[in-house]
Amino acid sequence: MKKIGLLGGTFDPVHKGHIKIAHSFLKSGFIDELWVLLTPFPPHKKEHKKVPYSIRLEMLEAAFSELNCKVLSVENELPKPSYTFRTIQYLKKIHPSFRFLFCMGEDSLSQFHTWKHHDKILEEADLLVAKRPNTNHNNVNKEILKQTFFVDHEPVEISSSDIRNRIEEKDFINKNLPNHVISIIEKENLYR
Repeated sequence: MKKIGLLGGTFDPVHKGHIKIAHSFLKSGFIDELWVLLTPFPPHKKEHKKVPYSIRLEMLEAAFSELNCKVLSVENELPKPSYTFRTIQYLKKIHPSFRFLFCMGEDSLSQFHTWKHHDKILEEADLLVAKRPNTNHNNVNKEILKQTFFVDHEPVEISSSDIRNRIEEKDFINKNLPNHVISIIEKENLYR
């Protein structure tokens, strides 16, 4: 059975931290392929001017063009709002012979119990979690941990909001964004 990792996010913008975590999942031995799912903006994210889905998709495809990943826009085609369990159910329906593992950073694992229908996600897929140094799982439900596999990972301390807030700092942007993504940001005059 082919094992597929699913890595979702709004990727606004995609940065080298995202690419590094993708590498960690791919080299973990737990999955055969990684599918990157671009999420339309979830209702709880309202803090900044949103970049259109099509441009975020273009940046994501550019960033992951050299990795063994598929970039999918399936969540934009499914009913809104976008819920992870619906996406996985849909993918399982069209790929019944694949086993799916939902990929996330260890910081997200501690909040996973608050996700809408997290129990339904666990009915459809196991979790593949990129470890962070000095993180414990005291607040993570044991039932969730039973379906969680951990992957070695050295995180890059960068976030998309850091990028948006420091878009004018050329050295910072050049260090943390792939060149293809920088070109799209400049062409579209984003985050200014």
